[in-house]
Amino acid sequence: MTWTTRPRSDHHGVPVIRAGAGPRIVLLHGVGLRAEAWAPVIDRLATRYSVLAPDMPGHGQHAPQPGLGAITDYAALLGAVLDGPGVVVGHSMGAMIATALAALHADKVLALGALNAVFERTAAAKAAVRARAGALDGTTLPDPEPTLDRWFGADQSPERAACAAWLRAVDPEGYRAAYTVFAQDDGPHRDTLSALRVPALFMTGADEPNSTPAMSQAMAGLAPSGYARVVEGAAHMLPMTHPDTVADEIHRLATKSPATQEQG
Repeated sequence: MTWTTRPRSDHHGVPVIRAGAGPRIVLLHGVGLRAEAWAPVIDRLATRYSVLAPDMPGHGQHAPQPGLGAITDYAALLGAVLDGPGVVVGHSMGAMIATALAALHADKVLALGALNAVFERTAAAKAAVRARAGALDGTTLPDPEPTLDRWFGADQSPERAACAAWLRAVDPEGYRAAYTVFAQDDGPHRDTLSALRVPALFMTGADEPNSTPAMSQAMAGLAPSGYARVVEGAAHMLPMTHPDTVADEIHRLATKSPATQEQG
């Protein structure tokens, strides 16, 4: 696939990639990336859904915003795209935001998808991610290669090259702000998961070292209508490396919500 920049439209003050028609699906990307990270999934879902993929503040074409010090701050800002009911799916930090949106807008989030989401990191994992956040100065960007190695391993690919370009182009302060929040948050609280009253998919790669299969399985066990999906041969960048599987799982998730079907 060619990872080209796609046009944005303004949706209640948030720049979004918009495609398709039908029941609404909102796709939230992770730190350092941009809405195009969902591009192949958007193309697959747009044949039957109205898809919105916003840029996180300080990423893509969304200018940095002041005062974003917690996941709930990002959720409150990106919640502007929920001008009606829909399925919300997030990847990595986007999964944290999506889960917060499900709690903040229980009347609008019909189903939740959390891809490569963290949950109750180990002490070693906490120390490592917070050390990386502490090294950011908001003025310069770090070498993206260690991040790319964690996401893709050493193999070169168009997906790795696209992520490298985005990590080198992201606003340094927007990246620092988002990564700091990501590092300080260990995923949704157990009470938040237990209070979910919608179908909830927790999906990750079998080879994912940070957002592990055990984390997804634990979250699925806490959510009353939660279930886990572990993709063999996959690691962190599921929406880019396994778009067919991701799109199929999001479609299955959407069909679990009667309200979503009523929109169609």
